[in-house]
Amino acid sequence: MFQKILIANRGEIACRVIDTARRLGVATVAVYSEADAGARHVAMADEAVAIGGPAPKDSYLRGEAIIAAALATGAQAIHPGYGFLSENPEFVDAIEAAGLTFIGPSGDAIRAMGLKDAAKALMSRAGVPVVPGYHGDNQDPEHLAGAADAVGYPVLIKAVAGGGGKGMRRVDRPEEFAAALASAQGEATTAFGNPAVLIEKYVEKPRHIEVQVFGDGTRAVHLFERDCSLQRRHQKVIEEAPAPGMTPEMRAAMGQAAVRAAEAIGYSGAGTVEFIVDASDGLRPDRFWFMEMNTRLQVEHPVTEAITGVDLVEWQLRVASGERLPARQEDLTIKGHAFEARLYAEDVPAGFLPATGRLAHLRFGPGARIETGVRPGDAISPWYDPMIAKVITHAPTRAAALNALARALDETQVAGTTTNIGFLAALARHPGFALGDVDTGLIARDLESLTAEGATPPAARALAVIAAAGLHQGTGSGFTLWAPLSRPVPFDPPARIAVTGPGRVTVTLEDSTHDCALHPDGWWVDGAKTGAAFHIGADEITVFLRGAHRFARIDPLARAAKGGASGLTLAPMPGLVKAVFVAAGAEVAAGTPLAILEAMKMEHTLLAERAGTVAEVLAAPGDQVEAGAALIRLTEEEAA
Repeated sequence: MFQKILIANRGEIACRVIDTARRLGVATVAVYSEADAGARHVAMADEAVAIGGPAPKDSYLRGEAIIAAALATGAQAIHPGYGFLSENPEFVDAIEAAGLTFIGPSGDAIRAMGLKDAAKALMSRAGVPVVPGYHGDNQDPEHLAGAADAVGYPVLIKAVAGGGGKGMRRVDRPEEFAAALASAQGEATTAFGNPAVLIEKYVEKPRHIEVQVFGDGTRAVHLFERDCSLQRRHQKVIEEAPAPGMTPEMRAAMGQAAVRAAEAIGYSGAGTVEFIVDASDGLRPDRFWFMEMNTRLQVEHPVTEAITGVDLVEWQLRVASGERLPARQEDLTIKGHAFEARLYAEDVPAGFLPATGRLAHLRFGPGARIETGVRPGDAISPWYDPMIAKVITHAPTRAAALNALARALDETQVAGTTTNIGFLAALARHPGFALGDVDTGLIARDLESLTAEGATPPAARALAVIAAAGLHQGTGSGFTLWAPLSRPVPFDPPARIAVTGPGRVTVTLEDSTHDCALHPDGWWVDGAKTGAAFHIGADEITVFLRGAHRFARIDPLARAAKGGASGLTLAPMPGLVKAVFVAAGAEVAAGTPLAILEAMKMEHTLLAERAGTVAEVLAAPGDQVEAGAALIRLTEEEAA
């Protein structure tokens, strides 16, 4: 076993690796960017080395700086986590050339699975079923159109490089093919520098089921499957293991195919073989096909650990240090069911726009395994993925595990940034999902109901008024001679509060009145226990009561500012100005693209809110701007 390892990553996966290394007595070295100097993974590690600026290209993608840090600190091996350099074969080669060990597969194994078309051809030769389609080198549009005709519509155009849904288009009719191909190739060129695509048969009711494999370079085992069908824009949202509706025959067939895939490339370490499954007629052994192999540990690996009792990071360290596989296939069994939900800082009503902010309050619900890279007070940086935590539950049955997930989400409290936690809780209670009737289109079909904001409970509004009055911690022991003194509270809409005794108040809202009492176990409203918690911020009051309910704090001395931001295009979040499309004097119509802002791995096109003339351009390409920064100003509208 190694004595010291370096973790070439950040956030929750770096913390996750440190946890296992510490349990095994292995010292750890963290690397960090300027933006992460105070991060949780830096505090947890035994040593930490700064490797550059906040942008990934200046830090976590600098392989030479990471290797130098490992050599300088005496680390014997490097764990890549996932993302960044985890599937970069040149990084693996450089690590080995420096006399260090890469905790993962060989560079050749990563190369073999790096391009979807070559990987599919390799898997076909290894006897792994692949989706019917064209995976050849001829990229002539007419040839590709002919291949689509041969496969039969609908088809899927997919970039051979990269992932995340970029360079992917569904085409339902031949007359739509040319435009979809050009669009997919353009996006693939921008995202991956490679316009090549492949053509595949589109599966009408697809499920995304993947198999966890582990190899030692000679032989491999599988640790059963995970269902990752709950996706939004090809991004996973909630994962579970095992897959609902899985039959013993289907599990055996998928597991054997995944092991053949791993052994065909001499795979070492943890990997995932992803399959697309046609669930239109249930789960059948002849209806699954290879999509791709992720040659690294997956974000959702905790659900596999929960149902097998295996610590996959421990296995990674043991095999990389020279041990054989820690278990045989017959040693591995499934116990219970597990779910993982990805909690993000993102604005769901605004189209899942990534959010920033400082975590003024953070408390996770009991009964769940939490993997996180942040603490209360930490900032959600615009430079990286805005994940706050992964919430994992495990129980003897699927229904019990799903109930535990819903409750854990309800009882998780976040203030200081907007999150997707309400959306996740709605998914956990979706009746179709509860029945196991899932496919990759579920979220898109029911997006309106899943993202609808429910009515704020009157109890939450009453408690917010108590907080606005400064009485959330108690009323003291004062008294009045006659009737209780009622006073207005700055609130929207207006409200009144009256102290009726020690720890007792009456709150009058626009359309209701509520009796509230502070008991040893918290506030009760109208005789019912609430279990509510509060966060009082400078501008906002958050009441945690079966979800987070936010209320603006009103300053009674404040006056409305004259003028306004009409005509100003503001940055919706901190980010990098990638492009500016207009100059002073330009005439624009409502909806005209003005600029592109890059933040959190995404590009956001900023549009003109109204027609007008550009008076001033206040930012240039390459500028790093804060949220709310003015970028473009239009001339003032003339009075009618």
